[in-house]
This record gives sequence, structure tokens and C-alpha cells, in this order.
Amino acid sequence: MKRGAWLDQEKIGGIEQRDAEWERQASESPQRKNHFITTSSMPVECLYTPSHIAELDYLKDLGFPGEYPFTRGVHHTGYRGRLWTMRMFSGYGTAEETNARFKYLLAHGETGLSVAFDYPTLIGYDTDHPLARGEFGKCGVAVSSLRDMEILFDGIPLDGVTTSMTINGPAAAIWAMYIVAAEKQGIPMAKLGGTIQNDILKEYIAQASYIFPPRPSLRLVADTFEFGSKYLPLWNTISISGYHIREAGATAQQELAFTLADGFTYVQAGIERGLKVDEFAPRLSFFFNCHNDFFEEIAKFRAARRIWAREMRERFGANKERSRWLRFHTQTAGCSLTACQPENNIIRTTIQALAAALGGTQSLHTNSMDEALTLPSEKAVRIALRTQQIIAHESGVTNSVDPLGGSFMVEALTNQTEQAAYQYFTKISSLGGVIPAIEQGFFQKEIAHSAYRYQQEVESKERVIVGVNEYTSDEPIDIPKLTMDQEGERRHLERLNRVRRERDNRAVAQKLRELHSAAQGDKKLMPCILEAVREYATLGEICDVLREVFGEYRELVII
Repeated sequence: MKRGAWLDQEKIGGIEQRDAEWERQASESPQRKNHFITTSSMPVECLYTPSHIAELDYLKDLGFPGEYPFTRGVHHTGYRGRLWTMRMFSGYGTAEETNARFKYLLAHGETGLSVAFDYPTLIGYDTDHPLARGEFGKCGVAVSSLRDMEILFDGIPLDGVTTSMTINGPAAAIWAMYIVAAEKQGIPMAKLGGTIQNDILKEYIAQASYIFPPRPSLRLVADTFEFGSKYLPLWNTISISGYHIREAGATAQQELAFTLADGFTYVQAGIERGLKVDEFAPRLSFFFNCHNDFFEEIAKFRAARRIWAREMRERFGANKERSRWLRFHTQTAGCSLTACQPENNIIRTTIQALAAALGGTQSLHTNSMDEALTLPSEKAVRIALRTQQIIAHESGVTNSVDPLGGSFMVEALTNQTEQAAYQYFTKISSLGGVIPAIEQGFFQKEIAHSAYRYQQEVESKERVIVGVNEYTSDEPIDIPKLTMDQEGERRHLERLNRVRRERDNRAVAQKLRELHSAAQGDKKLMPCILEAVREYATLGEICDVLREVFGEYRELVII
């Protein structure tokens, strides 16, 4: 056997011949279906052999954990050195209610916080705005001012936990509130660790929680890169997100390709700002979905690391090893949860969490069994957290680094997923890049077609969803549901009005004028936003200034 080769050609030829003979024999045996596919409708072979990965170069394509191209992980010892961060996504109603949930989760072994915001907050409106009516606290916590942020993290030392905040359009303002809330705890920003999602491009592609048009939004993102690289060395200034792309109906291959394409766009924006890639790239992070197809998802994560490392080195000239790392958080697939037989969601989430661990995630959120019906109850979220803890401490999968590396099936799927991603990169490039592709509706059309195909497969029962189109039951649903404080909105609005009365409104007006002037020119916006927040300018006031200067985005209608 030639040193460094996977198998020599003579042996490969013999295996291919024997494989063909085996396939003929196997074809005479009955099979349950005419063809087998992944969740993303990719064909799955009956058997995988070395011939399926004959071109694989171990040192070039796989290597060792903690070494380029990081296919097998970004850390040398994997989970033998440190387990992933168990970060449950939490937020509902008032800041007081969510603060209590944070403390409950930390007491039960959570190791990082992750904040969900309600929809008015996501699109930069205060709770008393007419467009916010009826949406208070329903999909996350309401944060209208610095005072809400102070209460949200009351009693939680922000230099002792890392916090992830799922916020995009108004990310800079929410981040500023977190920074100032920490200052009021006596914690300097240099000691803060965490992540703001801050991935506005995927909002135009999938989730639609945008405010401003793409180009000024990219300016805000670049501002946070620059500010973070100077003052918050432990903070991830973006979490480039495929999660919502997948939730909208994308395949695993589309999720990977579209997410990495967004990532390349952000790197280019940072470089065009005048930043050196090694100044900000080490603090870029990613956020992926993990669906039901166990091996497809593992292959997606491994392909993601290899592609990112290669492009950062060869396209963007990143010299630091950390600049080439693809570090990512994973959330199990919300779109896979069913309202029918919700207890089945515990099993789905377990499979998905196990795939995320075997794929090498750095951080993990497990969905609760009741989330297709309501915001999660304490019992449901505790079971979801215990799922991670049992995988980590009882399954044995954390004892070895990349235990599925070298699997003929996993390596073949990793290669196929990588090839599919590069095909999409070529298409996106031919359209002029990510922003022109968004403006032409390319991503939206691709996702819509994939979602439609998947639904057809479910309705025809080509794809079985247990408890939905097979193995159904008429038993009533009997699980505890979360109840929220009915007076929460009133108390939140009273606090908001009190903030407006008691602050120095002349100082607020001055800081908002300074922000308006900076936005009209080419000044850095993050320092101006911080100064406005320190004077208790509200989220809506800050975003309204930027709306006036930048305008608002209107999505292209896709037919």
C-alpha cells in the first residue's frame, strides 16, 4: 500500500469488481422500497465500500482533529478535553419571567445562556408601537430599553457565563444594551463572552425579520466586527446561521451552501472595511440546524469545516489557525417537531442531538417536546437538557474524537455534500454574489421548491412521519403547558413609560441626533449607539433614527 494513499488502485479495482457482484446478488433479495433517500432527497446506496471514497487523500481531506482542514474537528482532543456548551434557547413574556427561567436552567446544569426575543424586539419596535400590538412576549422576551436588559440578567454575573442572543436587524442596539448592563454590574466589556447572531443576510433569504436594506445592514455588521475586534476579544460578533434557512424548507446541502456563501460575504465586507482578516475572522461563528437524517447531518458538519478552512486559507489568505476554524452552535430541528403525539419529539431530538455531538458541535440546544404546541414548560425543557447530559455522560460517544471518521458512508456523504455546496457557490457567483441573488429571489425559489418536494413526499407517504401520516392515534394530548403572567405586558409598559419620564430626555435627543448624523455619513455607528443606550434611549427610538436614514427593506414577491 502506497504511503498516504487510501487504497492502491489494484485493491480498489478488486473491491469495485466484488462490489458489483454483491450488488447483483443483493438485487435479487426483496427491499422495502424501490429507492432510498435522505431527508434532503439525496439517494442512499445499499452498501458503501472503499470504492466510494477511492479518491480520498487522508492527510489532505481528513487529517487529524485540531489540524487543517479540520474535517475531524477544530480541537485536538474533542470532547475528551471539554464538552460542548449546553445552551438552551429561552425567552418569553417579561424580563422577570425569562430571568427566572435562566436561573432555573443554570441550576439544572446549563452551561451557557441563549436569549429568544419577541417579534417586536426582533424588528426594532418598542412594545407600545401600534405594529407590536398582540405580539408581546409570545416568541421570546420583550426588551424595549436598557432597563429591561438590566432585569433580564439581574443576579446573573455576566463575566461568569457566555450569552448568545438571537437578534439580527437591531443586533447592534441589543448588544449595546447587554454591554451597558454588564458595565452597571461592574464588568468591563473586555471580559464579556458570548455571541450576537447578527446575520442579516439569512433574514432576506428565509426568516424575514429584517429592518433595513441589505447594504446599510452590512455596514452595521461590519461596524460590530470592528468594534468587537478592538474592545470585546472574547465575543463572537456574528453567528452565521443556516438554522432558519433549513427551517424554511431547505435541504441539508442548501443550508450548508447558502450559509457558507453568506459567511464569505461577511468576510469580504470586513476586508472592504479595511480590517485584516486575521483581526476579525477568529470571532466568526456559525449556527446550524440538525435534522433527523443521522448520517446526512454528520456529513454536513464535517463538510462545513473542510470548506470553510480551505476558503479562508486560499481565498481570503487567513494565516491564523483560528481564522480557519468553523466553530458552530447547533439547534435540533424545530420543523421536525409534531403536534401529534408530542412525546415522540423527545426521540427525534435525541437522534438529532447525538448527530450534532458526533458532528463535533461546540454548543447545542435541544428542542422541547411541546414546542409544536406552545413555549416550553419547565418539565419539557428539563427533559431536553437532560437529553444532552445523558448523551454527554452515559452514551460513550464523547470518549473518542470523531469516532465516525473513516466510515465509508460518512466520508462518501461528506464528499457529496461538499460537491453540492460548490455547485451552489458557482450558481451564486454567476448571479453576481449573495446580495444580487437575494434581490433576484434565487434563494427563496430554491428553498420553496425543496419545501414543496418534501411535502409531496410526506403526503404521498413516500416519507413516513411517525404519528402524522403513519402510526397515528386519537388519544388526547396530555402534557403540561407553560402559562405566562397575564399582567406582564401592563407591567412592562409601565416600566417603559417610567424610563421615558425619568431619564434625561435632552441628553437622549442629543445622542439620537449624533447617531442620525453618523448614519448619514460614514462614521462608525456602534459608539453612537452605545452612548444613546447609556442615556436609556429605547430600542424603537434608535431603530427609528436608522430607518429614517437607511429606509426599510421590501421583499421581492416570488411567484
